[in-house]
Amino acid sequence: MDDSEIRSRIEDLVEEERRLREGAEHTDEQRARLRQIEEDRDQLWDLLRQRDAKRQYDEDPDSAEVRPKSEVEGYLQ
Repeated sequence: MDDSEIRSRIEDLVEEERRLREGAEHTDEQRARLRQIEEDRDQLWDLLRQRDAKRQYDEDPDSAEVRPKSEVEGYLQ
């Protein structure tokens, strides 16, 4: 995936999240999907940051890999 594909996927996830959050009450399935969206989005943002860092240090951005959700979700903000 290149940067534009990653950004497009992030935008799709943001739009899906917005649609899901519009409802007043959420089913367990919707809450689970919202959590999945957040995790997927975080992984994609992490991948973009990795690609940027690799470019900054003259490395191949295509060598960046999606990190496990448990790792990405464990980062301190």
